[in-house]
Amino acid sequence: MPAITSSPIVGFCFGLGLGLGLIASVSAQAAPHETSMKLPNAQIEALDFAALEGWQDDDHAAAFSAFLKSCSAILNGTKAMRKARPVYDALFKVCERANAAGPLDREQARAFFEDNFNPVRIMPAGQTDGFFTGYYETEVIGSRVPTDEFKVPLYAAPAETVRKHKSKVFAHFDRSAIEDGALAGKNLEICWVKNPVDAFFAQIQGSTRVKLDGGQLLRLNYVASNGQPYTPVGKFLIDRGIISKEEMSMDRIRDWMDANPDEGNDLRRKNRSFVFFQQTALAAHDECIGAQGIPLTAGRSLAVDKKIHVYGTPIWIDAELPILSEKPDTIFRRLMFAQDTGSAIVGPARADIYFGAGEEIGHIAGRVKQHGQFVMLAPRTVAVTGATATGTKDVPLPKPRPKDIVADATPTGSVGEAAPLPKPRP
Repeated sequence: MPAITSSPIVGFCFGLGLGLGLIASVSAQAAPHETSMKLPNAQIEALDFAALEGWQDDDHAAAFSAFLKSCSAILNGTKAMRKARPVYDALFKVCERANAAGPLDREQARAFFEDNFNPVRIMPAGQTDGFFTGYYETEVIGSRVPTDEFKVPLYAAPAETVRKHKSKVFAHFDRSAIEDGALAGKNLEICWVKNPVDAFFAQIQGSTRVKLDGGQLLRLNYVASNGQPYTPVGKFLIDRGIISKEEMSMDRIRDWMDANPDEGNDLRRKNRSFVFFQQTALAAHDECIGAQGIPLTAGRSLAVDKKIHVYGTPIWIDAELPILSEKPDTIFRRLMFAQDTGSAIVGPARADIYFGAGEEIGHIAGRVKQHGQFVMLAPRTVAVTGATATGTKDVPLPKPRPKDIVADATPTGSVGEAAPLPKPRP
């Protein structure tokens, strides 16, 4: 299995998953608290770093390098942003210390994280684990002009809406209307690709590399959507008994769509959401830009629910993922960072792991759909609590859930620098 390659992509999520359930509250350890963060529909468990299995073994120097990328954006934030989001302000102060520290080796970086953060395990109400999927940057063959071979357009958003930073365009058109030609004559086509399945998955992932027949490479990133509801299509194939939950992956969906073009077209249209791209000036070796506005890092960048988490927040993941094989038996324990978002990423302990770019990486990202520990590193001045309509209270943790694979979630994603793959479990 080759190492993760470097490449950038952007993933975006919309909405806030609020369910019913009990919520526990705890305060971060040590240091006087200046502010608090309430997580909706979440159980909170305070930990210490010694409780994080594998913490000592991670490459914290690589993690610190990824964190500095987030700090470059955080330190450019305005006073109004810091005032509006106290957690952002707390991260701002940590980033000032990180910037002053400069490059750190593994032990120095580990000490920095331990000195400036407290680990807090986040669990959706009534559950014991978070849920992880993977995403990547797709690669397709395309043409600048439509031909008999290349006839599926990838659309840009209108220039005026891009200038005004509007995230929704053509909200009155769903996927069916657009694919039936609702945008014809508006001169929004960036390029054309051969296969509607390629266009569909480029939209799900949020960015793509288009190799033109003349040798030119187009780097396209998400810029807006039609704002229509996002629907993961895999669940329809599960409900019809076509693909089992255990076998579900992006590869299986793609294979079925390719083998059943008419039914595949109908299936894609069940996802009414439609994504628009913008051409970037990124070169082939450059990394994609995530929602935080920084280059993402493969194996270190996460897409999270932006309505809950502040970009730049460190998050420790402990899970068994299907990386080295199709079986979820690869130990993945790593410090990562909230640097992106995506339409399928909803809830306090939900994250999409960015793996990189290319076909082989796509196979890995497309089969990740596992539960595991989601541990947020909260700045020491922030007290993290859970909240319900009836207030906060301590409750017993629920029983551990079975390690069943939940396979109807569809990834939506980001990009970055290569990181070594974890070792398989003995």
